[in-house]
Amino acid sequence: MVRISSVEKHSAAEKAGILGGDLLCTVNGQNVVDVLDYRFLITEERVTLSLLRGERSFVVTIDKEEYADIGLEFETYLMDKERSCENNCIFCFIDQNPRGMRETIYFKDDDTRLSFLHGNYVTLTNCDHAELERIARLRLSPVNVSVHTTNPTLRVQMLGHPNAGEIMGQLRFLVSRQIRINCQIVLCRGINDGEELLRTLKDLVSLGEMVESVAVVPAGLTRFRKGLADLTDFDAESAAEVIDLVEAFADKQYEKYGSRRVFLADEFYIRASRTLPEAEVYEGYPQLDNGVGLLRSMEEDVLFALPDAPKPAKRRRYLAFTGKAAYAFVSDLVARVLKGQDQVECTVKAVKNFFYGESVTVAGLLTGSDYQKAAKEADLKEYDAVLIPASSLRYERDLFLDGVALADLEKEWNLPVIPVEGGEDIVYKLLGEN
Repeated sequence: MVRISSVEKHSAAEKAGILGGDLLCTVNGQNVVDVLDYRFLITEERVTLSLLRGERSFVVTIDKEEYADIGLEFETYLMDKERSCENNCIFCFIDQNPRGMRETIYFKDDDTRLSFLHGNYVTLTNCDHAELERIARLRLSPVNVSVHTTNPTLRVQMLGHPNAGEIMGQLRFLVSRQIRINCQIVLCRGINDGEELLRTLKDLVSLGEMVESVAVVPAGLTRFRKGLADLTDFDAESAAEVIDLVEAFADKQYEKYGSRRVFLADEFYIRASRTLPEAEVYEGYPQLDNGVGLLRSMEEDVLFALPDAPKPAKRRRYLAFTGKAAYAFVSDLVARVLKGQDQVECTVKAVKNFFYGESVTVAGLLTGSDYQKAAKEADLKEYDAVLIPASSLRYERDLFLDGVALADLEKEWNLPVIPVEGGEDIVYKLLGEN
């Protein structure tokens, strides 16, 4: 049973007499465990709900359009608690956060429901066969899976969970039920790279076309690793070795099947000082959230937006902050946007990550305090506004990882601080009216 928190006004549920506080017991005779069951069951044109109000049980039937919502709201989004991670991964980024940050930062989710609803990656270590059956029955496709290695012994060691070695059996079951899979491999130097990586890639593509994409990303290491596994960052040479291995494997896949299926995070190319692949190599960017093709996609968006860009009506000067990894690329994009413009100027500045350590170079992990330090090295009086990557902020675009608010920077600098969402936004934030 799940408690209904409120009922949307003028909805089918309100017209049927359902009230906030009622308990939902079944839909069309089926038990409702969580939001996935609920959403699946209410897709029918006729929905019969059994409910409990106090000690009185009653039944309502609602006729509606297929797939239409009926207007019930629940106490939690999932109608259940989020499932937390039971692993002890040697590379876990959450374990590398210092104390005193926002409480939500320390929660580790490993929830197949969030994988389907929001694209989160899951390890499947807390997923028993009944849950796999439910994924198949409800057609929860695609599922995003953190694989890391298909070597059972090594995966148990890396994830610190006794069930971790079952991954290939779990994936085989899902693909046999036509559930599409996107995979993630967090690569730890000297542990699951080299021959182990090659084994993992071969195992994953052997599962067939239901494994749609595989992202290979470097483990993120911060300065807060005291007491954790001894890991070494990828340098230029070792990053180049990863690129050579993965590109050779992906090229063979392309020759045989017309799809590479395996893609590398931009960070490997940056660390190896290699040129990023061309846009077509990323095959529609299936792994953008893993930083795979992010910069090339941003470039495409800039080029798409430029022909219809507005013409600035007044002179403005911007300071644009970005992470060290993307600095050269972003500088080039800004120069291309402003080519031939005489009304707008923009200085691009790379921000060092003092909070997590200078080895962390991506913009999404810059904190408010990092931006505050960078601003002290710039003469802010010269500028009309400051642009920052929106990825540095949480989803609501108001707070940085260290709890500093965007409004705090605006007050401190006495300037507008404008989050930039991507390539198209770069064009319109620079050339449009802000």
